[in-house]
Amino acid sequence: MLNYHEICQKVCDLSRETGKYILEQSGHFNQKVVEQKGDHDYVSYVDKTAEQQIVDGLRIILPEAGYITEEGTAGHEQQIFRWVIDPLDGTTNFIHQVPVFCVSIALMENEEVVIGVVFEINRNECFYAWKGGKAMLNENPIQVSSLQDFNSSLLATGFPYYDYGKLDEYLLVFRHFAKHTAGLRRLGSAAADLAYVACGRFEGFYEYGLHPWDVAAGSFIVQMAGGQLSDFSGGNNFIFGKELISGNPSAHAEMLRVISTLFNKE
Repeated sequence: MLNYHEICQKVCDLSRETGKYILEQSGHFNQKVVEQKGDHDYVSYVDKTAEQQIVDGLRIILPEAGYITEEGTAGHEQQIFRWVIDPLDGTTNFIHQVPVFCVSIALMENEEVVIGVVFEINRNECFYAWKGGKAMLNENPIQVSSLQDFNSSLLATGFPYYDYGKLDEYLLVFRHFAKHTAGLRRLGSAAADLAYVACGRFEGFYEYGLHPWDVAAGSFIVQMAGGQLSDFSGGNNFIFGKELISGNPSAHAEMLRVISTLFNKE
């Protein structure tokens, strides 16, 4: 049996090392070297180099594991253990020097996430959790917000950048939450959004059009911090299902009620 805690600590160290490289590059990054993977979907040498650094480090930590990576550095091998990696979640922020971007690394054992690490580079904040342990932020335990009043809740979301077929439903949901909460924020990094739910800065977060590497680590940290997660229909397909609702139990319940009514309408 793996020592999840020990492995988690090593992954935290690796995420900090990679984050240091990314931060160094941000000081003299040239937008002319950016590549476009798809409509409004960008990548640079920083993403690719950071991912290779992470994969090389993880191969030392757990040689037998496979990988699910955003930039395809290590393929998608089907193994009992699989690392799910986003080397730079918030690439658009990074390109434009908006200071919210993260390293996100999760370990899955079969279909279960057992380790999650999100390192928010600019604030030097490492959020992490391991199976059988706690959710932590820089050595301190964290919990989701205890706020019960949804009208006073602060939510986070992400705006679609390629799947516009559900934009009308999304705007209905956004309009409802804008009127019935303390506000909504869009950080541009789902990993950071989830980490902030885990430590109580946001009461909830929702988004569609997501990928496993965006949410695998952060969603596990939320879960270990006492939060609730689901897809838009209330099911458990939020890592691979491209849609996610997360929050403290009270906020999650209300968000699910609204989203399942407005977003999934025919």
